[in-house]
Amino acid sequence: MSLIVAARFDSFPDAESAARRLFSRGIGEEAVNIFFVNPPGWHDRYPLGGDQAADPDARGATKGAVLGAALLATVGAAIGAGLLYAFGRTGLEIVAGGAVGAYLGSLGGALSMAGRRSRARPADPDVQVRHAGVLAAVHVQPEQETQVAEVLRQAGGKDVEHAEGRWREGRWVDFDPTEPPHRTGA
Repeated sequence: MSLIVAARFDSFPDAESAARRLFSRGIGEEAVNIFFVNPPGWHDRYPLGGDQAADPDARGATKGAVLGAALLATVGAAIGAGLLYAFGRTGLEIVAGGAVGAYLGSLGGALSMAGRRSRARPADPDVQVRHAGVLAAVHVQPEQETQVAEVLRQAGGKDVEHAEGRWREGRWVDFDPTEPPHRTGA
C-alpha cells in the first residue's frame, strides 16, 4: 500500500497550480494524479445507478405507508358511509372514500417515516459523504506527508486527507469516491 495525501479543489486550474507548487518542491509528475470526483449518488455502483443498494433514510417508509393507508382508509370509508347514509346512493361512496383515504394515508405515512434517521442524527458517520470537486492526489513517502499536506492547504485545497491505497503508473487506482475522506491533522 502507498501513502497518499489528497485535497479537493474547485477547478482543474486550481489543482494544477497546486501541482506546480509540488513540482517546484521536488515532487515528481508521476506522483501527482488530478481527477474529478462526481457528486454523492452519481457513481453508478449499481445497475440502476447510485452508490447504495437502498437509501438508508428510506428505512421505515414501508411501515409508515401501510399504517397510514390502514388508518386513513378506515377514516375515508367512514366518511363514505356517512355520505351513503346522508344521501342514500349506491355505496360507491364507501369504496371511493376508502380508496382516497388509503392513497393519501400511504403517501403521508411513507413521507413521515422517510428521512427520520438523518433528522435524528445529522452528524452520523454513515451519512457523511465525499464532496464533489477536483481531487489532487499525491503519492508520498512518510517523511513528505506533512509538507505535501501543507502545500495543498496553502494552494487552496479543501478536505486535505491522507489515505493508503494502490498507486500504479501515476494514478490512485483503488480510489473509492463513496468513502468519506480521512482528514489530516494540522
